[in-house]
Amino acid sequence: MWVEVPAEAGPLAAWCYSDRRSYSPGETVHLHLSSNSPQVALRIYRDGPLARTVHNTSALAAGFHPLPERVYEQGCQWPVFAHWAIPADAEPGGYVVEVHDGAGHVLGHHLFIVKAAHKRADALVLVAATSTWAAYNDWGGANHYFGIHPDTPRGRSPLLSVQRPWARGQVWLPEDAPRSINASRPRKPGPARYEFIEWAALNGFSKYYALAGWASYERLFMVWAEQQGYTVDILTQDDLHHDPHALEGYGCAVFVGHDEYWTQEMRDHVDAFVEGGGNVARFAGNFMWQIRLENGGLRQVAYKYDAAELDPLAAIDPGRLTGAWEDPRVGRPGAKTFGVNALRGIYGAFGGMARRSPRGFTVFRPQHWAFAGTGLGYADMFGDEANLFGYEVDGLEYTFVKGLPEPLGTDGAPPGLQILAMGWASVAEQGRPQDAYSFMLGDGDARFRAALLAPDPSDASVGEHSRGAGMVVYFQKGNGEVFTAATCEWVQGLVLGDVYTVMITRNVLSRFLLGRTCAG
Repeated sequence: MWVEVPAEAGPLAAWCYSDRRSYSPGETVHLHLSSNSPQVALRIYRDGPLARTVHNTSALAAGFHPLPERVYEQGCQWPVFAHWAIPADAEPGGYVVEVHDGAGHVLGHHLFIVKAAHKRADALVLVAATSTWAAYNDWGGANHYFGIHPDTPRGRSPLLSVQRPWARGQVWLPEDAPRSINASRPRKPGPARYEFIEWAALNGFSKYYALAGWASYERLFMVWAEQQGYTVDILTQDDLHHDPHALEGYGCAVFVGHDEYWTQEMRDHVDAFVEGGGNVARFAGNFMWQIRLENGGLRQVAYKYDAAELDPLAAIDPGRLTGAWEDPRVGRPGAKTFGVNALRGIYGAFGGMARRSPRGFTVFRPQHWAFAGTGLGYADMFGDEANLFGYEVDGLEYTFVKGLPEPLGTDGAPPGLQILAMGWASVAEQGRPQDAYSFMLGDGDARFRAALLAPDPSDASVGEHSRGAGMVVYFQKGNGEVFTAATCEWVQGLVLGDVYTVMITRNVLSRFLLGRTCAG
C-alpha cells in the first residue's frame, strides 16, 4: 500500500506543519518545514473565492530532516523554520502556506485557520472537521484506517499526532480532481470502481484526499457562502473541544462535509449551545466515532473497531471508549445531538455499495419551512443531478405511517423529530461473485454493526444490518433548533448550483441567523 512518507532523494518536494491548527489575529504562527530542495520560498494566502496573498518571503535555505520512529504517532519534531505574525486586522478563514522553489514550482502546501478577533453578530460560524481530517491523514505512514503501524489490523494507528503535515490533497486540489462518488452510475455489471483512488495513484495524491480535508469540503462551503454574501467566521474542532464558550454569541453553527470524529467535550459544548438557544445547521454526514484528545490536544486517540479489546479505558471508563457513539458501552447515540446515527446509514453510491441508487433525497414533508419556495412536492427528488446523496450518510430506525416516515425512537431520536426527506443506503458492498476482488470494504461494517447492536453474528443478522438510510431531519431542543442534512456531499450541490440544494440551504441559514437575509 502506498502511504505518504517523505524522501530525501527523488522529485523536489517540501513538507510543512504549524505548531497549532488555529490562531487569533495578533498571534504568531510557527512553521516547521523539511525539504529536499536546498532553497524554498513561502507564500501565505487567505483561501476563498479569490486567493488573497498576505505574506511572501524571499528564498530561504532549507534542509531535509529525518523522521522519528512512528512519526504518525510521535510527531515530526522538526525545528521551527519560519514565523509569521498574523495582522491584528486579519480576516477569519483558512490560510494556505504555499511552498515553492522560487521558480514557480509548487513543492507543497499547509493550512491553518485564523479565527475572528471578535465574534461578528451577523456571522455564521463554520466548525472545520479537523479531527476527521486527522483521522484520514496518512502522512508519515499511517492513519486511523490503514498504514504501517505494527500489530494492528491493516496497520492502522489508534494514536495520531497533530505535529505533522497534512497529506497531499487535503489542503489543495486541482479543479478536475474526482470526488468520492464516481461521476456516473455504472451502466452494466462489473467490478467496483473507486475513481478518486485511481486518480490519486496516478497523480501522487493521498488515497484519502477526497474523503476528508479542507480542499474537498470546508473550502467549498466557504467559497459558496462568501459568494452568496454571508459573513463566515471559522473555528476548528480543537477550539470547540477546549473552549466551552466557543459558539456563544453566534446564531448559527454550521458543520459540513465529512464530519466523523468527535470528543465528548465537543458534543457537550454543541448540546449546551443548542439548549441555550443556538441553532445548528449540519450539512454533513457520518457522525460515527468518539475520540479523545491527549497531550494538550496534540494527539488524537481512536481505537475504533478494536476499542473494546485495546482501549485502555475500556474497563475503567467505558463511557469514554473510543468506539462508535451507538456502542451500548458508550451509551450516547449521535441522534441525541444531531438527530441521526451513522450506523443506521453509511454508504451511498460508493464503490460497490448502492452504486446504481438514486443520488438525491426523496421529499416527504414538502410543507416544512426548509422547502419554502422550492416547489418540491411529496415524492419529488432533489440533488440527484449533483450526486448529493453519499458517500456516507446517517439515518434512524423508522417506519412508514400513511406514507410518511416516522422515527421509531429506539435509537436516540429526539422527541418531535421530523424526517423531511430520505434515501436508502447500504452497509455492505454487493455484486457478482466474480467482481468481489474489487471490493475495498466488503461487508465489514455490516458485521461490526450487527455484532454491536444485535449482537448476532448470523448471516441473516448481517444482512439485516447491511440496510441503512440517509435522512434530512429537523427538531427543536431546549431553546434552539437543529437541521441535519445527513450526507457528506451536500457541498457538491452548492458548488454545482443545484437550485433546490441552494434554496434549502438559504432557507435554513436565513431562519437560523435570526431572520437576517444576505445579498446575492
